[in-house]
Amino acid sequence: MTKHYDPITLEIIQNSLQAAADEMFAAMRRTAMSAIIYEVLDTGTGITDRYGELAGSGAGIPAFVGVLDKTVKQNMAKFDKPGDIEPGDVFITNDPYNGGVTHLNDMVLTMPVFADGEIVARTANIAHWNDVGGMVPGSMSTEAVEIFQEGMIYPGVKLISRGQPIQGVFDILTANCRMPDFLTGDLWAGVASVRVGERRVLEIVNKYGKDVFLHAVEQYMDYGERVSLNALKELPNGIYTLAEEQDSGQVYKVMVEIKDDEFIVDLRDNPDQDPGPFNMSADDAIVAAQIAFKNVTSPDRIANGGTFRPLKVLLRHGSVFNPKYPAAMGIYCEISIRLHDLIMRCLAQHMPERLPAGSFASICGTLFGGIHPDQAAPTL
Repeated sequence: MTKHYDPITLEIIQNSLQAAADEMFAAMRRTAMSAIIYEVLDTGTGITDRYGELAGSGAGIPAFVGVLDKTVKQNMAKFDKPGDIEPGDVFITNDPYNGGVTHLNDMVLTMPVFADGEIVARTANIAHWNDVGGMVPGSMSTEAVEIFQEGMIYPGVKLISRGQPIQGVFDILTANCRMPDFLTGDLWAGVASVRVGERRVLEIVNKYGKDVFLHAVEQYMDYGERVSLNALKELPNGIYTLAEEQDSGQVYKVMVEIKDDEFIVDLRDNPDQDPGPFNMSADDAIVAAQIAFKNVTSPDRIANGGTFRPLKVLLRHGSVFNPKYPAAMGIYCEISIRLHDLIMRCLAQHMPERLPAGSFASICGTLFGGIHPDQAAPTL
């Protein structure tokens, strides 16, 4: 017998997930110690379903929100044995090759949400930490040639077990940071954020029941896919290409194929990976394509795991958009924003009513760091 689910209740649950993710963002902003989080808002929050698909996203940088489901899925693949993941656990990841997606400064915290002994969702956030070790203060060297020079790597590590901090992991984190007080403050802000999300999800589950909650999330994913598929039918089918020279002299190329039911971004014909830190991970290339896809299809509608089911991204291992380990990625953001702009520019000339011209395609960041004279060690 097929169960009947009240559509009003399902929509309330879906909107409640969005509100919970927004509250996670507010908690992060109000409790973080670093200005880059509470003022610049270099952070993002979200809630995934039990399979790791994005179900609700908070405010923050869109590219950061797009990271979270990929980190959750990496943790699910790594901790897949009974007892690996328990109620109250929190995991930390910053490795671009293992779910960290961006660069080592961007720390992702994830937390499972258990109801009746079963994982029903996961909460997650990401934020830029000031320093995670490496060869320069701030950990973002333009001269790094391998990721080991950019800081300590945490490829999905349990930070809190059954609600209790694992002191050894905390000690490793602070021992490899030039600003341990700021690191500790931002870390606990992240923990507070995922715990807020856990509490709100459990309130929803307890109010409406686990089965209703899981069904609502599943329906929400399917709805996201339908929105994208309907939007694709309004786009002109075809194959579109663009090649554009970069400041380095390299030529970035993109080919986009639009079908009624599929949106393919082909990035295989691109330069080999950069010998320095100007690379981006495969997951981050997918995030850039997801943002462009959303802009083209349904920018004013929902964005969840189902939204991106029609999107397919093709990459070549060893390229600047999918480098081989242990390539450096400290300045990934410049490559990421250029890739997004490349896709947008490729399509804008064919659908000018939907897209603007390309942007400046740079975050215009200035990196400097050192030890304040007042804090310098005395000379003998």
